[in-house]
Amino acid sequence: MDLANGTGHRSTGDGLSAAAASAADPLPPRQQPKAKAAGRRMIGGSPPLRRRGAAQTTKRSSSLPPSLRMRGRTRIEEHFRVDPDHRSVLPGVIKYEDDIARDLHDFSNLIALVPVIVLNSMNWNWDKLGRAVSLFGGEGGDLSDAWTGEWFDLFFRVSALYFVADLIWVSVQPSCVKSPGTILVHHIATLLYIILPYIYPEVRWIMGACMSVEVNTWFLIARRVFNKQGLPPWTIDLPFAVSFRVKLISVSFYATWILTRNLLYPVIWVLMLRMFLEHSAESDHINVMAIALPFHTIFCFLNFKWSWDLLMSKLRYWRKGGGGSIQSGL
Repeated sequence: MDLANGTGHRSTGDGLSAAAASAADPLPPRQQPKAKAAGRRMIGGSPPLRRRGAAQTTKRSSSLPPSLRMRGRTRIEEHFRVDPDHRSVLPGVIKYEDDIARDLHDFSNLIALVPVIVLNSMNWNWDKLGRAVSLFGGEGGDLSDAWTGEWFDLFFRVSALYFVADLIWVSVQPSCVKSPGTILVHHIATLLYIILPYIYPEVRWIMGACMSVEVNTWFLIARRVFNKQGLPPWTIDLPFAVSFRVKLISVSFYATWILTRNLLYPVIWVLMLRMFLEHSAESDHINVMAIALPFHTIFCFLNFKWSWDLLMSKLRYWRKGGGGSIQSGL
């Protein structure tokens, strides 16, 4: 305000004069609020101050596509590249930026799962297992015949330690995974599930068969760790070492997914149902399968749901013309 030349005084006087004129000539009730607001703006010769950021808050719109607003992430979106417009899975894996918490958790899981997988494999007679798998329970026997259980105690302790340690890790640092709630529920359910084979030796082979899915989990994590660039596995212009690594992990991931989640788990369910019926007909004691069968049914349902979602997403991608290129991949 320039007091020397009287500018500020004249502006204030003009504003007061306008306000007085407005008061002398009353307006209809509907126009009075507007007039009062205009008078307030004129006093001082400048518009009223606005709170910083208010305009941005009211005008800001969501940058997410409509199909992803107000909706939770699916299991497929956590591990695959998804076209938000067509809801289809794109070739390659998600491109990951450097994240110390996530990377440390992933590397630790890749290391910790190795003894779990190795100890599990040491509890099986692989000759009998091969005959059981090839004959699907025919003359070669079923999966329970191939279980030796020689290393079960150590296998159980290492497996329980892995799930407990990862449960605590995710609880303390949930940012290390994309869906901490899902991981926590899974680990708690698994820890409750493996109590049964610890108490009842006759069902220990079920734990060994179900824990074979951790092979697929290892390749799932390896896809993220060893292909942070999100390279499609069948891109032809990659260096040989990178191409071989990406292809090997991708093929192994899908192969173990189908073998364990889509084939082995239903076979285990059928064998468990048979054990439940046989035990119910022969004894009046507690049927442990009555507890284990509902757990396994839920796991089978989830495996098929995730597989169905993945298949439908792939089909949507191929139908819209994405599968015509040699660079398209899994």
